[in-house]
Amino acid sequence: MIKAYSWLTLCVVIWGSNFVFGKMLIQYFSPTMLTELRLFFIVLFLVGLAAIKKEFRRVNKIDLMLLFVLGVVGVFINQWSFFAGLQTADPTTAALILATTPILAGVLAALFLKEKFTIRMLIGSVIAIVGIYFVVTKGEFVAIAVDSGLLWIVVTMVTFAIMIIMTRVLSKRVSPLTITLYSNIIGFAVGVPFIAVLDHPIRVSTDLSDWTFLIVTAIVVHGISALIWNQNIRYVDASKASILSNLEPFVAMLMGLILLYKPVTKVELMGSLLIIGGVVLSTFQRNIKVRSE
Repeated sequence: MIKAYSWLTLCVVIWGSNFVFGKMLIQYFSPTMLTELRLFFIVLFLVGLAAIKKEFRRVNKIDLMLLFVLGVVGVFINQWSFFAGLQTADPTTAALILATTPILAGVLAALFLKEKFTIRMLIGSVIAIVGIYFVVTKGEFVAIAVDSGLLWIVVTMVTFAIMIIMTRVLSKRVSPLTITLYSNIIGFAVGVPFIAVLDHPIRVSTDLSDWTFLIVTAIVVHGISALIWNQNIRYVDASKASILSNLEPFVAMLMGLILLYKPVTKVELMGSLLIIGGVVLSTFQRNIKVRSE
């Protein structure tokens, strides 16, 4: 259990960095083009990995239908809305919105997977979200202005929660590599026609460094990390695993300092402590319960 949570936490750290990576890339590529290019290189990586492992497996019709929905909702829409939102949304603010994923995922898990959403998980989630809000508002507790970018980030949050639940269901019958490979192929194929429809204008960088950055981050963030996540989520409750996403704003804040030279204040550090405290309280609930008995 501890090993699984460690790997899942690593994925969240990488995904938290993706807020800053995405903010940097969206300056040089239009949203749908960026989504499709990343998916293209992710698919190439996964096909190569599947060829090495000789893991091109058939799936039944029901699982194929679930994979199709996962590819459309959990891959294409999730990634496109993320980049569309980052055109105007601040990376840390975007992370705040996505931090509400555990609440939605917990409700969905309770409804469809019969998992428990306990008081301790709820309290931990609230503490973490308060910490994230504290970070974003710099301790002033003012209202957060909502623009179209933040609305697209809300879509990203909803699709991420759906992705967690569907991956949890599929992982009981389908291997992690197969789930990741097929869903990304479907997401890429479905998104190609939308490049001309959604991007006005279509922007593509001609700088080699931008392309290198795009390819490396695509493979690491959505290829390797997705495989690790799908491999380990089967060992934990979906609602508890999703609570780890509360760490993403903390990671986004640190990466903003390193890559965007955005200073970190004492208020932000205090908020980060609340985030980590909430995550620990929620995630390690089962271990605490066992020891108390």
